[in-house]
Amino acid sequence: MLAGHFVLFRTISDLLADLDGDSPGLRRRKFRFYARPALLCLDECGYLSYDAHVADLFFEIINHPYERNSILLTTNKAFKDWNTVFPNATCIVALLDRLYSSCRCHPDREYFLQRSRKRVGSCRPQEAKERRETACSPTSMLIAKL
Repeated sequence: MLAGHFVLFRTISDLLADLDGDSPGLRRRKFRFYARPALLCLDECGYLSYDAHVADLFFEIINHPYERNSILLTTNKAFKDWNTVFPNATCIVALLDRLYSSCRCHPDREYFLQRSRKRVGSCRPQEAKERRETACSPTSMLIAKL
């Protein structure tokens, strides 16, 4: 932002409500608008459930800036639990593939502090495995360079 980059912040529910119900021409213009920012910040993914049509719209939002711009996504669900956010969505695997292909997961502060305290003790192989499995755990922030 300070360097002159265009950054846009939206909650997932606001973004999807903005896209849902529009004509195809207007929706294409909105997809281009949401693909423009150097960083698109999407908040609160996982608090509500969405139908398959809305999941397809979300996939298009992620797919448009793929490998060009960055997305910051906050969620309270692990990737393995996203089928509860987008039940009956056939695009969920492709959506997660786009997000996970080039992302970094940063847990929230409380989660980070809990994990840091555990690391102070001896690190057994089982603990190392748990660390890898919870890299994108609930209440994570996902930053994907798409």
